[in-house]
Amino acid sequence: MNNQLKDIFFQLLRIGLWGEGKLMQISPITVEDWNTIRKYAVNHTVEGIIYDSFAFLEEHQLPPQSLRLKWAVRMDQIERHNEKMNQVIAEQFVLFSDNGIRPILQKGQGVASYYRIPNHRISGDIDWCFEADGYKEARNFLKKNHPTFQDTVGFSLDYDWKGIHIEHHKRRFDFRNPLIIRYLNKLLTAYQARKQTVLIHDTPIRLLAPELQLLQVNIHILKHLVTYGISLRQFCDSARMYYSLISRIDSEALRQMYKTTGMLKWTHLLPQLLVNYIGLPANALPFPIAKDTRLDWMLDEVWYSGNFGFHDERFENAKKSRFFYRPESEKRLWQNFRRYIKYAPQEAIAFPIMQAYSKYLGKDRN
Repeated sequence: MNNQLKDIFFQLLRIGLWGEGKLMQISPITVEDWNTIRKYAVNHTVEGIIYDSFAFLEEHQLPPQSLRLKWAVRMDQIERHNEKMNQVIAEQFVLFSDNGIRPILQKGQGVASYYRIPNHRISGDIDWCFEADGYKEARNFLKKNHPTFQDTVGFSLDYDWKGIHIEHHKRRFDFRNPLIIRYLNKLLTAYQARKQTVLIHDTPIRLLAPELQLLQVNIHILKHLVTYGISLRQFCDSARMYYSLISRIDSEALRQMYKTTGMLKWTHLLPQLLVNYIGLPANALPFPIAKDTRLDWMLDEVWYSGNFGFHDERFENAKKSRFFYRPESEKRLWQNFRRYIKYAPQEAIAFPIMQAYSKYLGKDRN
């Protein structure tokens, strides 16, 4: 995609995400251009957001009718899937709660509630974490009632429930650095009373406190940047959360969390991308950020890697890795280590150690 078309893509993304603005273009958008835009929208799982921009375009700026029809069919599928996910979320939350287990919804539909049109956010699965010993209790419940689950790398387990993929996580945050676990536990205790809820199918679903939810979502982004990359959808998540939660968070407390967990330098870089490319208003940032003139390198990596690095066209014909799922994994991991060690050294260094531990020693096996 050339720079002119990429600029149009980001204009459409901002218009759809914030529900305002006009598309400024120098030349007409061809059918081929629209097919390219759609391809990248799929790669970055933002086809719902791009679709939402159409209501703000002039007639001559819209995609061809045939493509709009295909897009509308896809939107119907996304809406149906989200409705089914919401049904499962409400059902599982009640089921766990009735069995004395206290689940907390991570990411996904909890984050979707901050969007203009929540059911247009694409969500791949349902992520649960738990209070106290809830992970163990939920696992024991599954052993008796849904034994087809499997324990996975990363201190998690997964299974399918009524056609929806479900993941349970031992840890409420995606930090790899084991030295901050005690600090994170203190945060969870300190913010216990500030938990939020989101109403899904008339059921109040538990979420983390606003500051902790931002911490959770932003470390998830960093976790994947340090490995294979992540899609623009997650940056849209972060932007919508900052925008929606700015009046409810303790800005200095959040800054201290970023500093203590070793991600403050990176969280000065992240907001610049959110403001410059995603359209987050600068006054929605919780604290002043240090300017970094080398922002484009991170955007380039995000742009090419796509959703978790599965669509990186730079490695389409690359040699398959012997020990990893993605082609040329060793090269890609080393490159990202070098990029992000400057901004989050603790996470970059801890990744290979904790990845190996969680794979060979950290998985539940009983």
